[in-house]
Amino acid sequence: MRDPLSKVIQSIQPSGIRKFFDIVNEMTDAISLGVGEPDFDTPWHIREEGIYSLEQGKTFYTSNAGLKELKVEISRYLKRRQNIVYDPDDIIITVGGSEAIDIALRAMLDPGDEVLIPQPCYVSYVPCTELAGGVPVIIELKEEDEFRLTAEKLEAAITDKTKILVLPFPNNPTGAILERSDLEAIAKVVEKHDLFILSDEIYSELTYLGEHVSIASLPGMKERTILINGFSKAYAMTGWRLGYAAGPSVIIKQMLKIHQYAIMCAPTTSQYAAVEALRAGDNDVKRMKESYDQRRRFLLEELGKIGLDCFTPYGAFYAFPSIKKFGMTSDEFAEKLLMEQKVAIVPGTAFGACGEGFLRISYAYSIEDLKVALDRIGEFIESII
Repeated sequence: MRDPLSKVIQSIQPSGIRKFFDIVNEMTDAISLGVGEPDFDTPWHIREEGIYSLEQGKTFYTSNAGLKELKVEISRYLKRRQNIVYDPDDIIITVGGSEAIDIALRAMLDPGDEVLIPQPCYVSYVPCTELAGGVPVIIELKEEDEFRLTAEKLEAAITDKTKILVLPFPNNPTGAILERSDLEAIAKVVEKHDLFILSDEIYSELTYLGEHVSIASLPGMKERTILINGFSKAYAMTGWRLGYAAGPSVIIKQMLKIHQYAIMCAPTTSQYAAVEALRAGDNDVKRMKESYDQRRRFLLEELGKIGLDCFTPYGAFYAFPSIKKFGMTSDEFAEKLLMEQKVAIVPGTAFGACGEGFLRISYAYSIEDLKVALDRIGEFIESII
């Protein structure tokens, strides 16, 4: 029998995040600090709107591009929060931000086009690039630069085949951010080399050093940028599976074709709930952000006490401490910690080879859970030094 599988999919490795949590599910008394999911329930008024839409029988397909009502609210949100003006027709509603990443790359890449991907980063960019026929080109970010992308590193990675730059900030897994001055320097390089930007801003509301700035808000960048965001992180709506992309109509129209054939439309109930989130969810976002910031500061202080060096993250809800001084690989440290202390964290290598020597710890958990987990991590460190 001939091989039924494509060579491309066989070359792609499974997510490095999942294997630890398959083990955790079989362990009693285990604590996971690895999943990037808010521990808050979706605010009641948002859930209620979803329930009401079901009671009203609003269970039919929406337009392929999404509810007009929701796209209008997203347009208003982006104007209010980022000072970027988008026509609602230049917005597409997707099944999470991950679908938006996938269809943007498929709509924009021809075989052999290069995509610049700063790492460590979210696990989807490289495989989605490869599945779209593109060539991922990794830009290694350094702890000494606070894991920020610099204009110099960007310039050095560009070739005549480069087409897209992925901007994954605020960053998963490092918690790094880019400020306006960083973005302005990057924008000059992008314009110079006639590049496009895939700006993944799913953590835009979770920035603890000033306000988040989108590169699409800078002069000349909106027409070069696909802005991706969603409802999972800011509104604690992970299971609702809802995201969106905004960008130049010439790109959005082609993304919509892929979405039409592969998805049809995002979940109708989720879209009605998201309208309520945008109209009346600002206080919920503020409340959850304040809680994450408290946990962030607590985690950083406690990591220092138990001997884990960690640069200060200013975005998302992750810390990325270094374990280089312990003489263990990230995988070895994470596996031994899980088996000996029943604490699950993610090896930095799950987010790219340059994550070696680091661990991702999520603080999207209660202070009580963080305390217990950190005590166990402290005991583990004492046992290996």
